[in-house]
Amino acid sequence: MFFVAGAKSGGGSGGGSGGERRSIYQKIREVDVLDKKKTVTALSAGEDRAMFLGLGMILSSVMMYFVLCITVLRSYADSVWTEESVCIVLNSTIVADVNCSYSCGSDCWRASKYPCLQIYVSVNSTGRVSLLSHNEETQEANSECFYVPKCQKDSSAMHAMTVNISERLKVHQQVPCYYDPGEQQGSVLLSRLYGPSTVFHSLFWPSCMLTGGTLIIFMVKLTQYLSILSEEIGKIKR
Repeated sequence: MFFVAGAKSGGGSGGGSGGERRSIYQKIREVDVLDKKKTVTALSAGEDRAMFLGLGMILSSVMMYFVLCITVLRSYADSVWTEESVCIVLNSTIVADVNCSYSCGSDCWRASKYPCLQIYVSVNSTGRVSLLSHNEETQEANSECFYVPKCQKDSSAMHAMTVNISERLKVHQQVPCYYDPGEQQGSVLLSRLYGPSTVFHSLFWPSCMLTGGTLIIFMVKLTQYLSILSEEIGKIKR
């Protein structure tokens, strides 16, 4: 009887230890599953943020392209001063004073004057004599004057600045200039506001943003694909 009881008690203790082992293994597995779920959740949230970042960068670059198309690119396309040459300064003279107005506060405007500097140049490539303008804005503001300063109260300061420009151009007899090959415009420009370099620098940063956003989305999609592929390989090995 003693041996039978001992055998029964031994079998019961063995079953109890086996159940404890199974419960420990089950808890460890549950912890592993929870860790995997947390990791997957964290990865999913990170991927969502990366996707939103990439899409935001792409949308921002598209909006920048739209703004540039109606400003810089349009002005560049409409500009007729496309050919570059060398101009020889023939004459530089202040011919008259031009009336202008400056702001003195809210709904307040006062009159002033700035000197009109006329510069005649000879274009080397064509041989024609033309008036020289500073850039497209000066040509639109006053085609008869080389430079149109910002109107201010102190007219003597504007006069001194214009005289300084005239003296500098007299020292440099040859200056680079841009002319209209179709001869629609008789004047020539000293510099272009919307030249090829301006267009390149304007489009460079939106292009970088578009490329960066596209790469971010591509990397997220590649990561998701590799994760799915890894899970399928793991299931096949099991």
